[in-house]
Amino acid sequence: MTKKWLLFLSLTLTARLVSANTNLDSLLNVLDRVIAGHEVYVQKKEAQIRQLTMTTLQTIPFSVERYNLNMQLYEEYKAFICDSAIHYLNENILIAEKLGDSVRKDQSRLELSYLLSSSGMYKEAVDLLEAVDRKTLDDQFVLKYYACYNRAYGEMGVYTQDKISSARYWRVSQAYKDSLNHSLDPQSDDYLALHEDKLRDNHKYDEALKFNDMRLSKATFGTPQYAIATYYRAIIFQEQGDAEKEKYYLALSAISDIQSATKDHASLWMLAQVLYEEGDVERAYRYMRFSWNETKFYNARLRSWQSADVLSLIDKTYQAMIEKQNGRLEQYALLITVLLVLLLVALVYIYRQVKKLSVARNHLQTANEQLNSLNEELSAMNTCLQSTNLELSESNQIKEEYIARFVKLCSTYIDKLDAYRRMVNKKISAGQTADLLKITRSQDALDSELEELYVNFDTTFLHIFPDFVKKFNALLQDDGQIILKRGELLNTELRIFALIRLGIEDSSQIAEFLRYSVNTIYNYRSKVKNKACISRDDFEERVKEIR
Repeated sequence: MTKKWLLFLSLTLTARLVSANTNLDSLLNVLDRVIAGHEVYVQKKEAQIRQLTMTTLQTIPFSVERYNLNMQLYEEYKAFICDSAIHYLNENILIAEKLGDSVRKDQSRLELSYLLSSSGMYKEAVDLLEAVDRKTLDDQFVLKYYACYNRAYGEMGVYTQDKISSARYWRVSQAYKDSLNHSLDPQSDDYLALHEDKLRDNHKYDEALKFNDMRLSKATFGTPQYAIATYYRAIIFQEQGDAEKEKYYLALSAISDIQSATKDHASLWMLAQVLYEEGDVERAYRYMRFSWNETKFYNARLRSWQSADVLSLIDKTYQAMIEKQNGRLEQYALLITVLLVLLLVALVYIYRQVKKLSVARNHLQTANEQLNSLNEELSAMNTCLQSTNLELSESNQIKEEYIARFVKLCSTYIDKLDAYRRMVNKKISAGQTADLLKITRSQDALDSELEELYVNFDTTFLHIFPDFVKKFNALLQDDGQIILKRGELLNTELRIFALIRLGIEDSSQIAEFLRYSVNTIYNYRSKVKNKACISRDDFEERVKEIR
């Protein structure tokens, strides 16, 4: 339920921001929330992959049906886990060879070549392309063939260090780009993207934006297509020198990448680099660390190489900033210490002067004023002491209640243990070991004891804090308040925060008491705090103040 709610919230907030064209800070806050809840989208993607994988296992290994399912798995994996996408394409090449199907073999080779080019494995990509016979290639794959060559040589032209080789690669890429330009459907996204790139390279930015507008009109927010279109729109604004719009569309692209569970993306680390250059080191560091983890998950060497230098630079700057802040804190601490010493010396001096002028009339007036001030401080201290005494009294009451309940439970468990001993002795004496084995294997007794333990805990806690549920709900939003079922005193969420109210804040101790994993306890705590009508950071402190 929490995951669905988080997904709905992210989409709703983002849609509002896009439609209202709100400022960049608001959009970055949405991006922060989407990053925090990125596991929701990953789990959705993994569920789709599991379903396809289960279906695949039920098909004949070397069959057209298996080939088609592998293609679906490749589509799911190609922007998610590079190695897995390569695996399914290689498997499809083998299936096509077994079937003697040259059309499907060429299809898989072309898809694999394009993926390898995008991942930085240029030699392997070109080797695959050269293995495809253009003369026998099926007409439906000719455009893909041109696109693969354009991609492979275009990427090599960008990343090679040899200027002569780079120029040669660009010529090859341009030749295939021209072939694509004459063959593509003018309404297709590939056609629009080619023309957008050409206009941008020729510095015709307004015309390039018009083509980008057409691409965006055909894309849905939160999809890879939308992420790519907004990414290239950001590049246009980057070349125009409009940093605000560049960051805005990079943020939109990054949000769409995350919501479509795309791990192979450049938007976020580019955004991190821009923010770093503007001095927002902390946010840039968070974005870069997240992008780096996504890149490692995708496992493509090109993306790792691209982001490594930026990450290293931001990381060093961030560490230097932390060290600088720590240095300032040390200086402030030293300054405060010196001021305290001076204050102490001043107080001693004033005390001696006051003592010398004790006979003076003005001193008497000053002394009276000081006395009044001390009386006020004493009154404040008395008030504080009364509050402390109240807390101690409450603490003693809690201890007395739980000690009494503990003694009673110990007595009850001793009686139950003795009864259990007599029953075991009786059955062993009667040779009823099978019944005894059945009883010891059953979980019912433990479940019953746990249920009784929680009922005792709930009863005792509500005896001490009878209005806890009402006051706890007052800290939550109207649509997030906890409604107990018939017969329930507390549920799991309330028990967790009841333990926190009693001073048990460690998730591992709470998990041990409630028989849950630490991660589950953490998720429960986060889920409830997400529904708070107050600050998340203050929520648990406010729970501790419930009387």
